[in-house]
Amino acid sequence: MPQLSNGADTLIAPPPAPPTPEARAAEATSAESPHLARSLSNRHIQLIAIGGAIGTGLFMGSGKTISLAGPSVIFVYMIIGFMLFFVMRAMGELLLSNLNYKSFTDFAADLLGPWAGFFTGWTYWFCWIVTGIADIVAIAGYVRYWWADLPLWIPAVSAIVLLLSLNLPTVKAFGETEFWFALVKIVAIVTLIVVGIVMVFNSFTAPNGAEASFTNLWNDGGMFPTGVMGFVAGFQIAVFAFVGLELVGTTAAETKSPERTLPKAINSIPIRIMLFYVGALVVIMAVTPWREIVADKSPFVGMFSLAGLGIAASLINFVVLTSAASSANSGMYSTSRMIYGLALEGDAPSRLRRLTKRKVPASALFFSCVFLLGGVALLYAGTSIMEAFTVVTTISALLFMFVWSMILISYLAYRRKHPERHARSAFKLPGGVVMVWVVFGFFGFLLWALTQQADTLRALLVTPVWFVVLGVAWAIVRRRPHHVARYEAFRRALQEPSETSSTVV
Repeated sequence: MPQLSNGADTLIAPPPAPPTPEARAAEATSAESPHLARSLSNRHIQLIAIGGAIGTGLFMGSGKTISLAGPSVIFVYMIIGFMLFFVMRAMGELLLSNLNYKSFTDFAADLLGPWAGFFTGWTYWFCWIVTGIADIVAIAGYVRYWWADLPLWIPAVSAIVLLLSLNLPTVKAFGETEFWFALVKIVAIVTLIVVGIVMVFNSFTAPNGAEASFTNLWNDGGMFPTGVMGFVAGFQIAVFAFVGLELVGTTAAETKSPERTLPKAINSIPIRIMLFYVGALVVIMAVTPWREIVADKSPFVGMFSLAGLGIAASLINFVVLTSAASSANSGMYSTSRMIYGLALEGDAPSRLRRLTKRKVPASALFFSCVFLLGGVALLYAGTSIMEAFTVVTTISALLFMFVWSMILISYLAYRRKHPERHARSAFKLPGGVVMVWVVFGFFGFLLWALTQQADTLRALLVTPVWFVVLGVAWAIVRRRPHHVARYEAFRRALQEPSETSSTVV
């Protein structure tokens, strides 16, 4: 009711009610309207995609995989690559269906609900933190090859500081760094393939009398010399080499002309798998019979040594060091973008959504770096850490499988909710819904394969703890008013006109 002021007959309206927390959060979200910059060019995206497909698992883990599965490891890598190609195609169709999607966390939150964005984003962040810690530890070990007396914490901390300094200036700086990291790996693998082919055609004979020949692939027990279970054992290890293949999906918000560059990067996956995985392994086993490949040593080093390259050990050590640095660099990039996206949706502290003047999420970068420092502690945990380390990396691979599954579940929801978008899409998932269920069946096979070894089974049993923690966190976060307001603002932003058409490829 109107009131009189000091007895006068002037009417004074009552003061407006203070804004609710929901309104303040929504207003803040709208006012800041931060956006990442589209600074990654086609060459950046192509090399980032290639770098994501070539991990330390190929350089260091392939020896153990060959010793378990023999020449059938070729089919192991082909099958995994074939299945994950359809996951990437599903991701590509979804990202291009709405160019306001910054990553697969965005379309999961939009199509499945806020819980899906929360679980997918935080799980992907944790995947790369664990993988990043492994890479930091590996970098310290590789540097010690040249400087044996150097304290381990020095190269570990130096690597984190260096990668942070490369990511802070601009996203283009990250793209350039990853471009050159990936280029080193490509040159190393192509060189190995060329040298190996020359050795085969020259009928090279090793000191032990073994002659280089493609017949080595089948003249010792056939293509499946270790039987069915040996073939299955190959999947347990080989799947770890493919984590990071989806990294191109986190670059969508910072990619120039994503409707052209993303399809090119995704469609080239089969070629990359055939060249960098299958091609390299075929040449290695043609030059060195599979039974002579040592499980705990890099077959790359062995082949270059046979070729008479005296610097083989140092060369491959440098390449693997570069590979680990590339993986850590990718992890730092992807975790910061995931945390930034989670903050925009209200699933992480709002301060983590701040961008620098050059459109870099610096707060999110520093947040992830704090957790990467955990790798320094692992360096001093003793020799027994290696067994636990194996379990931790297995957990990381399992969590990556969860992320891949969420991409596929989002695709099913997309087909049900937006059939008109699918009809307009020029980058449809081959096989559609049928292939989604085929890939799910393959993931079920992988889970069964992981139960066949004690260490991987232990990791399989421990992994649910992470989801219990996330469930408790979600129960708390989802009830906060500002979370609801920011999520609604996020949904409204998805309805804004995108920067370019999503139907032209």
